[in-house]
Amino acid sequence: MAKQPKLKGLTDIFLFLRRNKTPIYIVTPTPFSLLGLDQWVGNLTFVNYFDIFDGAHPRVFCPPAGGAPEFQSMEDVANYLVSNKQFRTLAKSRRPGKAIFVMLDEETEKLCGKIDLDIALPPVALRNRLDSKIETTRLGNEAGVPSAPNVLGEANTYEELTKLADSAGLGPDLVVQTPYGDSGRTTFFIKSEKDWDRYKAKIVDQQLKVMKRLNHLPGTVEGVATRVGTLVGPVMTDITGFEEITPYKGGWCGNDVSPSILPDGVPEKVREMTRKFGDRLYEEGYKGVFCVDFLLDTDTNDVYLGELNPRVSGATPPSFLITSTYGGCPSFIFHLLEFMDVDYEVDPEEIQARWNDYDHWTQLIFKDTRDEVGLITRAPQSGIWRLDEDDEVEFVRPALNIPSIGDEDEAFYLRVYGVGEYTYHGADLGCLLARGRMQSDKRELLERARLWNAGIKAQFHTVPIQPTEHPEIPEDISEGKWF
Repeated sequence: MAKQPKLKGLTDIFLFLRRNKTPIYIVTPTPFSLLGLDQWVGNLTFVNYFDIFDGAHPRVFCPPAGGAPEFQSMEDVANYLVSNKQFRTLAKSRRPGKAIFVMLDEETEKLCGKIDLDIALPPVALRNRLDSKIETTRLGNEAGVPSAPNVLGEANTYEELTKLADSAGLGPDLVVQTPYGDSGRTTFFIKSEKDWDRYKAKIVDQQLKVMKRLNHLPGTVEGVATRVGTLVGPVMTDITGFEEITPYKGGWCGNDVSPSILPDGVPEKVREMTRKFGDRLYEEGYKGVFCVDFLLDTDTNDVYLGELNPRVSGATPPSFLITSTYGGCPSFIFHLLEFMDVDYEVDPEEIQARWNDYDHWTQLIFKDTRDEVGLITRAPQSGIWRLDEDDEVEFVRPALNIPSIGDEDEAFYLRVYGVGEYTYHGADLGCLLARGRMQSDKRELLERARLWNAGIKAQFHTVPIQPTEHPEIPEDISEGKWF
């Protein structure tokens, strides 16, 4: 077979991907992470556990219901899907393909190897190493991307913690992070021995990143580490900790994609930080999509590196939406190109310029805030919903892609749990994407966000579980999330 000639510019790239013959499987609990990618890439299939479109999406493959284990994590879902008999029959009937996951482990790599399925992601061992907040800090320092004033070390008593903090002049008001896990549940705010006693069981005998507590604005940005340099998507701020939406104090529940929420010059600082860090990741052997959380010191407008998510992440859907809708060139295609047998050349500055101007958007992740387990008897369907003049939400029409939204009164809702499934405290019920803001410049939840949250959740009807029912809830709820 003749080698594919070098792709010179976006026109060649778009044509190549549209005519793609290599099967590409997006193996995730739902298609949310890369919804719409099939409009740009030929021969692409979403392989999902949750049939959130009720069979209406022509590119979604869901194994028949029944026989699935109780999942404890995204890795469990990935391994179930790629070991499923129906999927393996599908994959073997086609030419060798490529698979993309959000989370995976060594077992996933083995299962894919058995059916000649190439994983279009950096190796698990590399991802795991880079996932450590300690390793992120080290690499950031090497790249000239500083974290908030910090010190690394161990502390098994409050006295040891304060001594460690004093050695770096951090003061008494501290933020302590352990190496791995969701930041909403592995970040601890400590300024007294009482605080230490509350959290010490989760801190002792671990490497720690101890930081000075700042007045800050948290945000996130997705980058793509490539052979032409690191490309950087839209700069977002985080929506965190609102008790109506999430039961977790400080827990992530969405993102503001707004060109006006950050002070002048700050988005440029964030993009430069991400470029430098992504280039350092590429030197480390990591290529493709990654997400960086950043902190803006609101007293000084200094930007600091927060943590790294070396994967498709919660920032991927809005990044894909903005870069494709406003830039006409979705960021994720450059991830694919890094893992396909093709050479290409583009002007990275021209690509980046396409992505720097965009409108206001919001994504909200709705979690069940009730402290109970219930069997769902009615659930809202995925598609376009509207907030009417009486502040009630109503279903408008089915839709498969987010840009189908008409105006700021409409929103795209993607359901996770449906009829016949169980919901529980902290469960991901679904995701809402809408034009406009849901959070004020002062980081207060706007009334329209409260109305959408209450309105969508009111569409769920549940009944208490029976004594004979024993649904298995993830032991660590932070692991049982599907976004």
